[in-house]
Amino acid sequence: MASVRVVLQNLWGRRGDWEARRAVLAERFRELRPDLVVFVEAVVTDAYDQVVDLLGGEYHILHQRAREPGDGEDVERGQGHSLASRWPLGEVRELDLHVTPRTEGFACGALAAEVLAPEPIGPLVFASHLPSWKLDQEHEREQQAVAAARFLDELARRREARHVVMAGDLDADPESASVRFWTGRQSLGGMSVCYRDAWESVHPAEPGHTFTPETPIMIGRDWPFRRIDYVFVRCGEHEGPTLEIVDCRRLFDGPVNGVWASDHFGLCVDLCTP
Repeated sequence: MASVRVVLQNLWGRRGDWEARRAVLAERFRELRPDLVVFVEAVVTDAYDQVVDLLGGEYHILHQRAREPGDGEDVERGQGHSLASRWPLGEVRELDLHVTPRTEGFACGALAAEVLAPEPIGPLVFASHLPSWKLDQEHEREQQAVAAARFLDELARRREARHVVMAGDLDADPESASVRFWTGRQSLGGMSVCYRDAWESVHPAEPGHTFTPETPIMIGRDWPFRRIDYVFVRCGEHEGPTLEIVDCRRLFDGPVNGVWASDHFGLCVDLCTP
């Protein structure tokens, strides 16, 4: 039996008191020592790499290329999503998810990497999915989910990967069509898949909110979608998730010495081979 620790965290760029937030984030990541990480709203420019700043130099990192240009106020230049792996990466791919004109100006897309994990885990596909964020764009999120699922299936088949692990800030709650599609409860676009939601697996009766007014730095205090950050493991044809979901817990869901690390709570998921 072998274990894999996956962490998902929306970094909220460098907004607020970044130096104080940075100290909290970096210390916790040193404690957690994750194997696989997805960062959302991470800033990467020619002069600065927020992912390396927080994780150090021991990870193999894949950055989204099509990052946001910034607007000087709400969106930082170079903001996008990135993934990191303690193990080497094989084939890497990026998918543009600007499916309608309404998605322009946001770094929506999917990143996927073949992770050359050691036995008995073996090769796996690790991915970040970032769909449209606006409340009225579930239509786009549905199209983006289908496109991302096809993208991951194709890469997993070509690389003969045993497992697919996908994490992301999906900007939709479990009742939405786009999330129901991922969890096998609804087909979309003539396609269906089934990925196991790590939080639901471990905490089936708990709401698990990750974007909530409990966090004082959250914008949009009456934002209707509260559990919007997910870690998924693809299910096999005759079984549940191909990696056992041992634990799933929220990260940064309270202040540290008065400092809130981000406007999103993160997730830490422990997986193991059957």
